Amino acid sequence: MGKSSFPEKVIFVCDGKKCGRYSEIRKYCKDAIKEHGLKHEVEVIKMDCTDHCKQAPVVCFQPGNQWFVEVSEKQIRQLFDEIVLGQ
Repeated sequence: MGKSSFPEKVIFVCDGKKCGRYSEIRKYCKDAIKEHGLKHEVEVIKMDCTDHCKQAPVVCFQPGNQWFVEVSEKQIRQLFDEIVLGQ
């Protein structure tokens, strides 16, 4: 088996029909990861619909199983700083 490395943290962003309209959430996370040089430590993954469409957009941070709904662009910035950067 080959040697693989996996990120310490993963940000799952729902990409269902309603959540997928909020592409700026995923874009911000990807840009922030690049800006902070965290390419190997943090990964953003689109997930299938979570069936929480009335609470779109839905974001989950791992580890910790921290779920957030109705996430605004301002909130994703705060969450990224707090959870990913530990600020």
